Amino acid sequence: MPIKLILEILLFCLLMFIIILIILKRGRISVKYSLVWFIPVIVILICALIPNFMMMLAKLLGFQTLSNMIFSILIAILIFICLSLTIIVSGQKEKIKLLIQEVSLLKEKVDDKNGSRK
Repeated sequence: MPIKLILEILLFCLLMFIIILIILKRGRISVKYSLVWFIPVIVILICALIPNFMMMLAKLLGFQTLSNMIFSILIAILIFICLSLTIIVSGQKEKIKLLIQEVSLLKEKVDDKNGSRK
């Protein structure tokens, strides 16, 4: 793998780490959800730091060029992120549904108490 490509990948990983840490520090994302982003960045970093491993793996899996292997890994990472975010959104949807039901029950109890006093 050319040194220029390794440096670009390392710069990208560093930038992603900084962005994720800033977002985490500002409280815009929880630690639990930041792992969805940290894990792919770590995978990319490991792939960049062990270039011969990537070349051997590309040949083993039948890729013609290393760039095709890198694109495939990046696409797999994006699919992983989309799946993780889908799971998170589904969980949030269930929590919101439960919250709406609980608020409706509480509202009904408050209305009943106010109505019975009149």
